[in-house]
Amino acid sequence: MVAEISKPSFDSEPESSLALPSSPGETINTLSHYYRGELSRMISWRDRLDRTSNWAITVSAALLSVSLSTPTSHHGVLLFGMMVVTLMLHIEARRYRFFDIYRARVRKLERGYFAQILAPNGDFKGDWACAIARSLRKPQFLVSYLGAVQRRLRRNYCWMYLILLLAWCLKITTPKLQTEGSPLMQAHSWSYVVDNAALGPIPGWAVLCIVAAGYIGILYGALHHERDEGEFVRGEAHV
Repeated sequence: MVAEISKPSFDSEPESSLALPSSPGETINTLSHYYRGELSRMISWRDRLDRTSNWAITVSAALLSVSLSTPTSHHGVLLFGMMVVTLMLHIEARRYRFFDIYRARVRKLERGYFAQILAPNGDFKGDWACAIARSLRKPQFLVSYLGAVQRRLRRNYCWMYLILLLAWCLKITTPKLQTEGSPLMQAHSWSYVVDNAALGPIPGWAVLCIVAAGYIGILYGALHHERDEGEFVRGEAHV
């Protein structure tokens, strides 16, 4: 009687018996597959960033067209546009923090492995593999939420805020863009501007103060930031 051949039970094997690369060829093959996987995740999150920026640009352009195309349109439309752009900025900052994790892994692998293959550098520190391993075992955000907001504000959103502000100032200071349709091209007094800036029960001076305070914060966030190092210094390619 032929004895039945028993199949090995992989479920009962200890974790230490997992098959690991045992030759340089297997290690290179594993790194190649890992690099493609991390690059795909980085591109996926980069695409999410671009989608958020595109939505913010589309909304801004649409509200600008609505507000400036007819005198019956209220200047509050542009204030609403500022609020929508702020919402998009915060969503994009959250996505940027995830993107930055995968971008950092890809760049460590490119600098530490592929760049050394193409042009070996004897002074380069070979701790890139340990840094990637630590990130894989315990993923952590590399940039704070406020830092992510500032980066995306400097890259894209400061220009959207500036355009909306200019359009809002034009709306409340140009009589031809008001409901009464006055033929004057410029506001005839400061009180006229303050009255036009009113938003429902909120007086015009309060609206002006709120907008000014908001844009002071935007200017501070765009100009004041922590010292960038590595790939974020001036002249280096970054996003």
